[in-house]
Amino acid sequence: MADMFDHNPQVWTAGRLREVLAALPDETPIHIGVADGPGDFESYGEYVLVDAAPVEVDVDCEGEGERDRDGEPGHRVQFTLFADAAAGAYHLDLD
Repeated sequence: MADMFDHNPQVWTAGRLREVLAALPDETPIHIGVADGPGDFESYGEYVLVDAAPVEVDVDCEGEGERDRDGEPGHRVQFTLFADAAAGAYHLDLD
C-alpha cells in the first residue's frame, strides 16, 4: 500500500500570471507542462494554451456548500485556462 501525503501546490492568481508574462512579447505562445502525478514534472506532458474563460463551479458538487445572499446553493466563478495537444501529426483512433 502506498503512503499518503498532502499535496498543496501554490495556485497562481491572475496577478501572479500577469507579473510573469509582463516581459514577454505579445506573440509568445504559451506552453503548459502537466505533471504526470502530484508534483511530478520529471516527465510532464506538454500542451499549448488554446482558450480561457470564466467557469461557474458548484462548490461541493451538490449545491449544498456556501450560500449566496438569498440563501441559494453556493457557486463560484473561477477563471480556467484550456490546453490542447501541441500542433503536430497524430494517429487517428478509429475505434
